[in-house]
Amino acid sequence: MALVAPARRLRAVKPLLRTRPGLRVLVSLVVPVAMVAIWWQASANSTSLYFPPLSKIMSSFSDVWLSSMFLSEAVPSLQRFALGLLIAAVAGIAGGLLLGLWRGLGDAAAPVLEFARATPGVALAPLAIVLFGINSRTQVVIIAFAAVWPVLLNTIDGVRSVDPVLIDVGRGYRISRRDRLLRVTLPSAGPQIMAGLNTAVAIGLIMIVVSELQGATNGIGYTLLQQQRSYNIPAMWSSIVLLGLLGCLLNVGFRAAERVILRWHRLMRETSSK
Repeated sequence: MALVAPARRLRAVKPLLRTRPGLRVLVSLVVPVAMVAIWWQASANSTSLYFPPLSKIMSSFSDVWLSSMFLSEAVPSLQRFALGLLIAAVAGIAGGLLLGLWRGLGDAAAPVLEFARATPGVALAPLAIVLFGINSRTQVVIIAFAAVWPVLLNTIDGVRSVDPVLIDVGRGYRISRRDRLLRVTLPSAGPQIMAGLNTAVAIGLIMIVVSELQGATNGIGYTLLQQQRSYNIPAMWSSIVLLGLLGCLLNVGFRAAERVILRWHRLMRETSSK
């Protein structure tokens, strides 16, 4: 009985959050702001070389990343990330549709896919350097290889989970195969495809750093490694903070795009839950 009242209050707050986006944003900021405040206060008197005060880290962040270094180091990393993610999305969705629609082909390719999926993207770094040299193409290949698997596998599952009744209705109305693919299969598999893309964004951000730790001449990961080697610890922490901020911004942007693309799916769930 003690849990009933909080549960009722939570159900009463949910409609308010849905109708007031500003309040929802404010609520979502409470925990991050509290954590930053705790970190600031707890580290204020720190004399450790490896855990400097947050004030010193933010000062270094301003000097390093709110300067021309953002254009010379962060922008190239983001360009590689965007290109690698685009390649992963196109290849993953196209391959997932092919292997999902033709089940026999998907079953035959399953062992190869499992072998390739289990191969860490970082393990390809030496091979990519040998094949493509020390340039941006190497980082793009590593990011795309690591990010393609959640998109591919989620697309396969999404396509195979399409309600057979919808397919039969489309055939019954003599809808062309192309229209069935674009108007039935892809929308039905859309939620799982977007889930795969969401995971790919997180993996791609990680691979930005991993791909630039060797065989790179610029980028966030390269800068982070140079800061660590020169024992510029506050600057190293500032690079980690930058990666966290980029992750948050990418997640917010992806969620906004997902709400627009899958608006029909969200409305359908809200209608069915009433």
